[in-house]
Amino acid sequence: MQIYTYSLGPLQTNCYIIANEESKEALIVDAGMNPDELIYQAEEYTVAAILMTHAHFDHMGGLDKIRKKVKAPVYIHKSEQEWLSNADLNGSSRWPMVGGAMLADPAEHEVADGEILELAGFCIRALETPGHTPGGLSFLIDNHLFSGDTLFARSIGRTDLPGGNYDQLMDSIHDKLMELPDETVVHPGHGPATTIGDEKTSNPFISGIMR
Repeated sequence: MQIYTYSLGPLQTNCYIIANEESKEALIVDAGMNPDELIYQAEEYTVAAILMTHAHFDHMGGLDKIRKKVKAPVYIHKSEQEWLSNADLNGSSRWPMVGGAMLADPAEHEVADGEILELAGFCIRALETPGHTPGGLSFLIDNHLFSGDTLFARSIGRTDLPGGNYDQLMDSIHDKLMELPDETVVHPGHGPATTIGDEKTSNPFISGIMR
């Protein structure tokens, strides 16, 4: 597994290419704004899928451009299918200075909690992790977790935007993510990578209140 990380757009949103170097297939996790450098790398592979952790505009603003280039289907939680085509729901209408309304065609596939996806030679476990948004997903591949805006290094996702819920977010973190092995590498939607073990001991929102 080769993981390429790109911090895209004005909000420096982490988007990922997860490449299978043996088969020359790949996955994309999230589709941020200004995605040209990600597309350039992705075109070295056959992209099997674009996995969406959630549908806030900074994570989907480049979706249709990426999809047109790599011709891969999109996977999203059913709760946020409508967000792709609704600027009020994905938040882009609230931030006109960032780029105006951002819209994308519907996703081809809707993903449920615990679903196992076999794509690009990888076994991907989808974890429903709402709280930052109602349909937040985290994707586990081997010992790598792509957490979107649920969990960050030393921080957690914000819950003050429409659809956010702090109690729900903390349940997602404690009941799903903190149950993973300590050595699990966390690749968040913003900022540096971390591990589950480090967040148990160093994240002020988590350490000291482990259930």
